[in-house]
Amino acid sequence: MKFDAVYYEEDSLSYPLGMQLKEQFRNLPWIPIQSHNSIREMQEKPNSEFGRMKRNLIVGIRKTHKYVENHKISDYLVPYTSSGCTAMCLYCYLVCNYNKCAYLRLFVNREQMLGRLIKQGTKCGKELTYEIGSNSDLVLENTITENLLYTIPRFAQEGIGKLTFPTKFHMVDSLLDLPHQGKVIFRMSVNPQPIIEKIELGTSNLRQRIEAVNQMCEAGYPCGLLIAPVILIDGWKEMYTQLLEELEAGLSQKMKSQMFLEIILMTYSYVHRAINSEAFPQSVELYDKERMTGRGRGKYCYRNEARAEAEIYLRGEIKRILGNVEIVYIS
Repeated sequence: MKFDAVYYEEDSLSYPLGMQLKEQFRNLPWIPIQSHNSIREMQEKPNSEFGRMKRNLIVGIRKTHKYVENHKISDYLVPYTSSGCTAMCLYCYLVCNYNKCAYLRLFVNREQMLGRLIKQGTKCGKELTYEIGSNSDLVLENTITENLLYTIPRFAQEGIGKLTFPTKFHMVDSLLDLPHQGKVIFRMSVNPQPIIEKIELGTSNLRQRIEAVNQMCEAGYPCGLLIAPVILIDGWKEMYTQLLEELEAGLSQKMKSQMFLEIILMTYSYVHRAINSEAFPQSVELYDKERMTGRGRGKYCYRNEARAEAEIYLRGEIKRILGNVEIVYIS
């Protein structure tokens, strides 16, 4: 990945990872900021600058450590080593406040965060699952920080329970030989290739994602797939049938025999529409007034009848093409 500049909290350089990043990106301008969470220069940029802002890297210290209960694959969502992403998925739920959440933020206090996580598991006394990738894509981040190489072996040795994270990227080679002890659940997000090309900008293609999850499964990681988000644009039925057929043909027998599925329908928002119309004026229009309705302040979701149609169709095609694979939830 190429960046134009690094914005950094000055205290971040007192951490080993901060010093590592300073050396790693020594040829870039380093611009001091008061807080990674409020960079006025970027917040004041127009929506048309959204894509270019992704070329800035932010380095700071994570100060919020609140665990949020979750009742899907994990028991808790855990704030971890990064937030945001360099990819430009047109629906990204992290783009919640115009230009505040656009760019990749790296948090250098990983020792504190992982130590807290291990302590939490020990204190709890039972095996819970912690989602550490809800705010970013840790496989992408790992190519910069090697934080997964730091996290996985230590948690495998000291942690109680399991970690999990999803990804849209294929760069998993450095993870394959780590001593994970089956304590890390790897989840690959998939979508039809036409949606990846037109909507999930800057992410790995479907073939690469399938190969990566096969590799992780072969390396002994428990693995699952997220079909997410399901986007009901013109031709969606044919596209998702094609996706399932490509999964059937491309996934290894080991992966197909042990995997699970999560299915999430897209949520969209007024903020996304405003940014996409200016930053990506030639992009696919994701708002559908016939299929969508308001949900909360400035958000849109698919109407109940559209959701029901999608669920019936997807369950039927999954059964027909993939057989009795477990569908953990559809939301």
